[in-house]
Formats: sequence, C-alpha cells, structure tokens
Amino acid sequence: MMDRQSVDTPGFMTGFSLLLPITLSTMAIVLLAPILPQLLADFSSVPGFEYWVPMILTIPALCVAFFSPLAGMLGDMFGRRRLLLLSFLIYALVGIAPIFLKSLPAILISRIGVGLSEALIMVLSTTMIGDYYKGAARDKWLAGQTAFASLSALLFFNLGGQLGAFGWRAPFWVYASAILMFALVLRFTWEPQGDADRQSQPTTSWAGFPWGRMLMIMAITIYGSVFFYTVQIQASSGLHELGLNDPARIGFLTSVASVGVPLGTLLYSRIGRWSVRRLLMIEFALLAVGFGIMGMAKGAEAFLFGCFLNQIGAGLLLPTLLVWAMSLLSFEIRGRGAGLWQSSFAFGQFLSPVVVTLLSKQAGGLLASFGLLSVGALIGAGIALVVPFRRGEQRVESAVAHG
Repeated sequence: MMDRQSVDTPGFMTGFSLLLPITLSTMAIVLLAPILPQLLADFSSVPGFEYWVPMILTIPALCVAFFSPLAGMLGDMFGRRRLLLLSFLIYALVGIAPIFLKSLPAILISRIGVGLSEALIMVLSTTMIGDYYKGAARDKWLAGQTAFASLSALLFFNLGGQLGAFGWRAPFWVYASAILMFALVLRFTWEPQGDADRQSQPTTSWAGFPWGRMLMIMAITIYGSVFFYTVQIQASSGLHELGLNDPARIGFLTSVASVGVPLGTLLYSRIGRWSVRRLLMIEFALLAVGFGIMGMAKGAEAFLFGCFLNQIGAGLLLPTLLVWAMSLLSFEIRGRGAGLWQSSFAFGQFLSPVVVTLLSKQAGGLLASFGLLSVGALIGAGIALVVPFRRGEQRVESAVAHG
C-alpha cells in the first residue's frame, strides 16, 4: 500500500509503470506484420480472406478509435486505477486467444476484445500521468510515451519476425506481457484523488469542456497520425520495391530508421517549451522532407535516410499534440479529453494504410505516393504558419510555476 508521501510525490516507478502500457499500442500492428503472409496463406480457403485477414492487424486500432471516448468517460465516472487493472487482465486473456483458436471469425472476435481493452489501457494510463504530474514533469512523462512506443516498435519488428519462424501463432504469446504491467501498476500506483489545488470529484458533467480547441487538436492529430504510422507500416514494402527481399534484413533496416522517433522525442524534451505554432511548422516540414526523399529514392540507403528524417518529425509531433491536449484538461474532464485525443490518434492509425493505398493507385505506385504525402505534410506546415495555435491555460500556469 502506498504511503502518504508516495501519494504526494509520485516517483520514477510510478511514471515507468504508466509508460509501459503505451507499448501495447504498437503491438497490434508491428508485432504481427511479419506473420501476415503466413496468416494469408493459412486462411486462403476462407472467402474474402484478402480483406478479412489484414483486419487481424487493424481491428484493434479501429476499436480504440471508437471506444476511447467511452473509456475516458468511464474513467471520469468510476475512477481510473481499478478499470486499468481489470483491462490488463482482459487484454492478456484475449491477446493470447488466437494461439488456441482455429477459425478466422473467432480470431477476429478476440481482436475486438484486444481493441476494447487496449482503449481502456491507453486512455487510463495517459490520464493517470496527467493526474499525478504537473508542469514540466507532466510534459516529460507524456513525451516519454512516444519514445516508449517507438522503442517497442523496434523490438516488435524483430521479435515478431523471430517468433514467426515458429509459426504464426507464436508471436501472440507476447500479449501475456500485460500481466507484468498489471503487477507494476498494482504496486506503484494509487487511485488519483484530483488536482491538489481544488476539490475534484468524478463527474459526468461536460461543463467547461474546451470543445473548440480540443476539436482542433483532434483534427490535427488525425492528420498527423496518418503520417506518423506511414513509415512504420509501409517502409518494409518500400524497401521491397527497391529490391530488398530478405524479410529479416528488411525488418532490421526498418527498425533502424525508426530510431528517429525516440530521437525526435529526446529533441522535444529540449525544445518542448517553444510555441505550438513553431513546433508544428518544424515537425510537418521534417515529415515533408522525409517523404520527399523517400519518394525520389533510387536505392535503399537514400530511402532509409528519408525514413529517418521523417521519423524525427514524427517523434516531435506526437508529444506536441498530446501535451497540448492535456494542458487544456482539469481532473474532472481529463479522462474524456484523453479518450477523445486517443480516439483521434487511433483513427489516424487505422486510416494510414487506407490513405497510402489510395494515393498509390493515384500516383502509380507506393514510392510515388510518398511524394503526395510530402505535399500533404507541407500543407500542414503552411496551416501552422497562418493559424494562431495556443497552449492551454493550465499549461501556461504550470510553466510559470516551474519557470
């Protein structure tokens, strides 16, 4: 049981326990991407398998997109910690279920369960970081989520490929890692009691919710999330088009390029106090340059350099948007705000491969589609140049308090 001092001053292990769950957001796609050909081959006798099998990877993100706002409401109404602990247990159970399931419909149903529990985990862990930490400390831990997500992608790219050598069912054992997260959260967290400087109680009221600015942030988040996931999802296919055929080498090179995301997050820790407008201009510009180099690349080296620059921009963009959103939210509405933001990010994740596929058809190939994405990112930078984006009042107050 946590003592009073621990409640007043959350330590490193509290933050670490709430960072680990963000790795689950990358697990659904990145861990299983290397085994997609095996899944397609195994279920090739199922009518429409070309459509249904890839949904094993994408259904969780779609569930997160739709369920996250409700997950945030539940956290605001009933408290965060108990729901989070229950969600870990459900996630582990339905996550490993495909190891034992034989039919494709049953596997797809289990993936819906993964998505619903993942929505609760993502929203509640992010909300609790906002509950425990203030000012610069909150910014640090929220930005750390991006680094953890990207670092886990490096692990899952390679782990999924290695475990896939034992059959497509083997990677699903990794979902049992949610039990470890359950144990850490049980040991190092407590039920948040509200902001220290005000009387805060769980509520269903939406009074005072900053709808205008939250909707703007959500729109930018959807737009940015499409770019954020493009390299993680499409880089391996791009390398294949450039003549690389070894899956292990493709996975390794893609993971190396993705190192740009944690580097971008590290850079954010140095420049995160800059204005939102300035940060967004830099981030979308880096995304645009990276996509442009990828689209014009004639070899793997140039392509990977473009990926790397792109991922630095992605690593900067995500914490900028998340910290911006959380700066608007008091304890009473923090769960719902975090849920809406997470929903936007997940919806962009779901849209990313759809957008790239559509652009590839229009442009005449995957590599050419990166050129169109470069133009789209430049448009984002242009919007940041002319629109007067502002941080939330709570963020300003905390910056003064810690400055």
